[in-house]
Amino acid sequence: MAEKSFKYVIIGGGVAAGYATREFAKQGVQPGELAIISKEAVAPYERPALSKGYLFPEGELVTSRTARLPGFHVCVGSGGERLLPEWYAEKGIALILSTEIVKADITEKTLTSAAGATFKYQTLIIATEAIKAKKNGKAVIVGGGYIGLELSAALKINNIDVSMVYPEPWCMPRLFTAGIAAFYEGYYANKGINIIKGTVAVGFGTNANGEVTDVKLKDGRVLEADIVVVGVGGRPLTALFKGQVVEEKGGIKTDAFFKTSIPGVYAVGDVATFPLKLYNDIRRVEHVDHARKSAEQAVKAIFASEKGTSVDEYDYLPYFYSRAFDLSWQFYGENVGDTVLFGDSNPTSPTHKFGTYWIKDGKVVGVFLESGTPEENKAIANLARVQPAVSSLDELAKEGLAFASKF
Repeated sequence: MAEKSFKYVIIGGGVAAGYATREFAKQGVQPGELAIISKEAVAPYERPALSKGYLFPEGELVTSRTARLPGFHVCVGSGGERLLPEWYAEKGIALILSTEIVKADITEKTLTSAAGATFKYQTLIIATEAIKAKKNGKAVIVGGGYIGLELSAALKINNIDVSMVYPEPWCMPRLFTAGIAAFYEGYYANKGINIIKGTVAVGFGTNANGEVTDVKLKDGRVLEADIVVVGVGGRPLTALFKGQVVEEKGGIKTDAFFKTSIPGVYAVGDVATFPLKLYNDIRRVEHVDHARKSAEQAVKAIFASEKGTSVDEYDYLPYFYSRAFDLSWQFYGENVGDTVLFGDSNPTSPTHKFGTYWIKDGKVVGVFLESGTPEENKAIANLARVQPAVSSLDELAKEGLAFASKF
């Protein structure tokens, strides 16, 4: 196969790849200079729409109507233009789909596909990421994190009998406190979702057609199932570059501009371990907000380097959010230190507005809020960045959400 050469190559077809491409266009990339190489068969799309909208019945929610291609190609998730395949063609950007890269030689600046095609580049951005339900069926969701909670809600709305199975003492333990989790577990139970904690799936039964029939649990129970979703997390895809770039904390180490240890190679999104300036630490962040922003930062840095100018260092505030049923929460900052639960966290409450502050070394470092207004969510984001001092946890609990409005 003939070798193809590009000035810039993005490997990966997820959210970060799409937002990086948009930034390239803003910066004036010329036709023929940029290529996206993706294993997927479609142009980059907004991943959060899969669990937050796609699985809902069509017409059930506004998000269910937009969370279908071509409705949820990037960059609609941030209120931007939808980048259809035609957009890439008009800009002269090569969209190389259904192409898996199996070898990367950073020294030679060459990528090789499973089909034997080779691609040369000058600058590389690594942006890899790792159901029409049966009516009245039975689903088992293995895992109690983001995916488990969102898909359980979506399947239940599809009139599916849902069971969630996870080994931890409460759902989403990487973020939720026991108090926060108690609300969601109670709310989901009231919706008819069967929650099974403290055990794991160890096997699956199938019929003669190879279709799943049940899930076998470690504690000996067997759950009937027409659908099984395993949502237990993933790992960044770094194997292609093993031994060629410096890695740390499970990702590819970068600076504040997402440059790796190798000149001309950048890493963005889930795969990057980057300086978190606010906390004087380096971390990996698995979230779409960071994927979008890190991709844009890397492209700005690339063009600034070529022009001999500069860009500000990346200064990211960790942010997570979710929507399920009629619930919607946001979190900003760090979930470390002492906690203060405030508001109405009764699962049967018609308002269910509540939240949690995290306090470390006498300062508020993280805030969680369920059912906040846009103004309230903006206030808690600002609070997490300002990190104000608090003198009394009891007084903070009494003030509740009103404390955030002071800053």
